[in-house]
Amino acid sequence: MSRPSYVLKSSCTDTVGIVAAVTGFLAERGALITEMSHFVDDEAQKSFVRVEFEDDARSEQDLAAMAEQYKDTVARRFGMRYAFHPSGQKVRTLIAVSKQSHCINQLLHHWWDGHLPIEITGIVSNHDDQRELAEWYELPYHHFPIESGKKPQQEARILALFEETRSELLVLARYMQILTPHACETLAGRAINIHHSFLPGFKGARPYYQAYDRGVKLIGATAHYVTTDLDEGPIIEQDVVRVDHSMKPRELERLGQDVESTVLNRAVRWHAQHRVFENGHRTIVLQH
Repeated sequence: MSRPSYVLKSSCTDTVGIVAAVTGFLAERGALITEMSHFVDDEAQKSFVRVEFEDDARSEQDLAAMAEQYKDTVARRFGMRYAFHPSGQKVRTLIAVSKQSHCINQLLHHWWDGHLPIEITGIVSNHDDQRELAEWYELPYHHFPIESGKKPQQEARILALFEETRSELLVLARYMQILTPHACETLAGRAINIHHSFLPGFKGARPYYQAYDRGVKLIGATAHYVTTDLDEGPIIEQDVVRVDHSMKPRELERLGQDVESTVLNRAVRWHAQHRVFENGHRTIVLQH
């Protein structure tokens, strides 16, 4: 019988013996390491370790006992922040969207095909535009319109839905509303946003037309964790495509939407695979 697979994430101040201690702990248990990544941030003097391994632990109680043993023998010694995750356990994910469909379309397509290790708990929107798409995928659709002067109450409904559905991640798939500081703090490390990389250069409406007028040569997108600093949270992933003077604004917009969708998918996948470590204003993404 095959053994369950787990992911261990650890981070601490860098010093001698960290990797040896982690691998030694797993070896003593008879665990089989199937993937391991280690990175040292020289500037911050911090060490980051991600290990995927097979182990005989087969229940939540077994996992809790393993985590407790790790705390007593390794984590306390190095002052580690750490977490164990079952590899096959999908991250419960609530998706927020407004009117634009390109990001949520690709997210749902990749989820449907089994390429995203998430379990979608529902789709929430301040508009009704994406209800048909949600129904096609047989997903719950929650239309929470924003009434004049009642935005805090609408946001409170989203946070309540997040808790009621036992969601672990909120993905803002072009949800065109700014979250309040309370929501940002409540969802710290558990909310991912996507925006085009013209910010802060081209703010406001019709950014691709502004970019066309300025003759940009690169367009791109940034996926990041949500913080109280608008669109300035720790960056998880970015990408760009080259454009030229012959391309009209609508073509720039199409290319930009393709990049946004791809970048958001990568960020969600890496987060759900427990590959992302927050490191101050930055992230460390241990892909391999």
